Amino acid sequence: MAAQPYDEGPPRRPEPRQARAEHHQGPGDPYQRGGEQPPRSHARQDTRGVTNQETIVSDGPRRSRRRGAGGPPEPPGPPRPPREKDGGGRGGWRRFVPSWKIVVAGAVVLAAGLFGMVMVAYANTPVPDAAQADALAQQSTIYYRDGKHVIAKLGYKREIVPIEKMADSVKDGAVAIENDTFYEDSGISISGMFRSLWNTATGQQLQGASTITQQMARGYYDGLSQEVSIKRKVMEIFVAVKLDDTMTKDEILATYLNTVNFGRAYGVEAAAKAYFGPRVTAAKLTPEQGAYLAARIQQPAWAPDAPELKWRFNTVIQYMAEQWPEKYGNLPKTAKFPKTIKNSGDGGLGGLNGYMVEQVLQELKQRGLTPDEVKSGGYDIVSTFDRKLMKAAQTAMKSTRKAFNMSTEFHGGLAAVDPKNGRVLAFYGGDDYLTDPWNEPFQSTKQAASAFKPYVLAAWLQAGYSLKSYVPGNQTVPKELPGQQAGGIKNSHNVGAAVDVIKATAQSVNTAFVSMAFKLPNQLDDVKNLVESAGFNTQRMEDDVKVHHYQFAIGSALVTPVEQAAGYAIFANGGKYTRYHVVRQVKLNGKVAYPEQAPSKSVIDPGVAADSTIAMQEVLKSGTAAGKGLGARPAAGKTGTNNDEKEAWFVGYTPQISTAVGFYREQCVTKTGRVVPPEHSNCPIFRKGSKKFGPNNPYTRPKEVSLGFEGAGPPTIAWQKFMQLAHEGLPVEQFPDRAEVGVPENIVPSPTPTPTPTPESDNPFDSDNPFDQGDEDCFINCGDDAGTDDDASIDDGLDEDTGGPGSGDLDFSNGGAAPDARPTGTGPMYFRPEDQ
Repeated sequence: MAAQPYDEGPPRRPEPRQARAEHHQGPGDPYQRGGEQPPRSHARQDTRGVTNQETIVSDGPRRSRRRGAGGPPEPPGPPRPPREKDGGGRGGWRRFVPSWKIVVAGAVVLAAGLFGMVMVAYANTPVPDAAQADALAQQSTIYYRDGKHVIAKLGYKREIVPIEKMADSVKDGAVAIENDTFYEDSGISISGMFRSLWNTATGQQLQGASTITQQMARGYYDGLSQEVSIKRKVMEIFVAVKLDDTMTKDEILATYLNTVNFGRAYGVEAAAKAYFGPRVTAAKLTPEQGAYLAARIQQPAWAPDAPELKWRFNTVIQYMAEQWPEKYGNLPKTAKFPKTIKNSGDGGLGGLNGYMVEQVLQELKQRGLTPDEVKSGGYDIVSTFDRKLMKAAQTAMKSTRKAFNMSTEFHGGLAAVDPKNGRVLAFYGGDDYLTDPWNEPFQSTKQAASAFKPYVLAAWLQAGYSLKSYVPGNQTVPKELPGQQAGGIKNSHNVGAAVDVIKATAQSVNTAFVSMAFKLPNQLDDVKNLVESAGFNTQRMEDDVKVHHYQFAIGSALVTPVEQAAGYAIFANGGKYTRYHVVRQVKLNGKVAYPEQAPSKSVIDPGVAADSTIAMQEVLKSGTAAGKGLGARPAAGKTGTNNDEKEAWFVGYTPQISTAVGFYREQCVTKTGRVVPPEHSNCPIFRKGSKKFGPNNPYTRPKEVSLGFEGAGPPTIAWQKFMQLAHEGLPVEQFPDRAEVGVPENIVPSPTPTPTPTPESDNPFDSDNPFDQGDEDCFINCGDDAGTDDDASIDDGLDEDTGGPGSGDLDFSNGGAAPDARPTGTGPMYFRPEDQ
């Protein structure tokens, strides 16, 4: 059918609102055919009458319903203008906003889904049925290596008591400060979570978000760790809700107070005794004492009278009065901060015990078990210390000090190691840990002097050279070495132009060992790499090479006695080094929790170790320590004495035990130069009657001065005494036979023997042993024209980058602990940790 022509009619008048509403059967075109009207809102569009019976919605060209009746289609209206940005209709940003019906429907679906997932997760969360091991553990015990004799018991024995035997004050105080809705909530507190967020944001944190039930679940049940994660928190909430359904409030509170950490002890019964005396039980706590323990729960590490703790104590009292006015209404007016007893948790640490305990705790800390965990974890710890040998070490050192009339200015350290497994069998670091906690053999780092030379000897033999080599005597080859100061390196006595390696070792010839180090394929690196493999602190070795260059070969590096004892073990144990350690085993509930860590590695060849021992045996036969061996029992070792006799050593071994002994001397000097006697071998930092002095302004400073003896004196004598006591009852073991490793490498020509008449004079070398005149390791300007101490090429004090607190604490990367040096010298001063 052909299209019908039509004419545009006059524009229609818009119907009144009421009329449109009455005729509205469907949306209409917002525009009339003959003209334009302002666009209307999409939500309320105008209707456009087509007939008296119908209206049609259209946002575009409209199709007439009358086509079905055979009528011609109605022509489209005029083009629609673009919608205004903020005008009517769903234009602009409004079209992206869903209707409220969709929002509500989506929220309902989402909530239903989340609720369903929560219920499924809740249903699948089991209530743990096993308590964490540390929740009920008792105090830890440290044993000697026999596993029977006790060194010390740490911490407090946890005692579980029923809630009836707990004073109301500690129960009410804990509820008031930790979870005031405890008796009404269902194990969790939504309001508490929001309050915690607000208080944290405003710096008014008093109560945590976790209820007592949640804290109990986390601290008591196995499987709920202390990690900070959403997963753990959600699981904790589910467990808390379930516990609230299955346990009474009294059962929850009793479990909580029996296991929570109060600082000195876990559990309210042990805490009551720890803070208020052995006669005070949980049932006998006063209101103030109960509030005090409740105040400690949030921060158990606070000191017993910390200002923060006093403030929180007052808060607990106030909260108790507000929550139970009939019981505690007057308490804020009458309560006084309670007095506590001195911490007896460190009992039994006097004498030698404290030194042993401290070393055990330090080693376990390096393995991830903190001292606090040890003291509260109920561990059985077997140390490496031998009860008999610890006494022997003390006897040997004290008797030697007494024989030489040494004052408290003299400091000595002894360490003995089993060369086969690296176990520290015994040590002497002081007589009373409580008055002088500085542990000499583990903490004092001093220059090794000639006791370091055996490592150069080992590197020489390992490089393929032999004991039959001839090395320089009176001067180094080359004469000038990199980094040496004016005057070069000399000896303290005349040894001739050439000596063989054995005699160079026995007589401690400086020039020989420096020249040997220079001759090595990689020179000082070969020595440095060897000693680092033998357990010495890497950083200290590297620093010393940079500062002292070839003096490193004759002992300028800082070492500890325990490092030396473990280092010499490579000679006693066929070239193998085992990292020294003080813990054999840690058990928890009868099972091994921390096994012994004794990694072993080969540092030098067995033949090199055997030939090195041959040379060091000569030290005790004809060298600097002649006549001070162990009789028929084979022994080897090396003396060492620093410039001006400020540090003196002897390190020696048998196949069964390697032992190092070192001495040094410090005077306590005021700013005016006055010498003050030490207090328990410590230089006083306070002056009686004066408020002027303290850690930041010490009254005296330690200054290292001459000992007045060499390594062949008291150090060798103390070593001999200890080794004789230590080997009582042990079988005599022989060293391996000489291996004859390497080939001769003569740095200088071998001497041609020529007969010479015996001089009739007061020559100091007229003796059967021309070299038995001491072994002082002089580095420059030695002999008749030796200079003053200011000419020494090695600092008497500690270099700032190689000593002092924090520079090398407990470095187990190589041979074990490498702690700080004891403060000394005239350089920048460092104080012991206990003095800070």
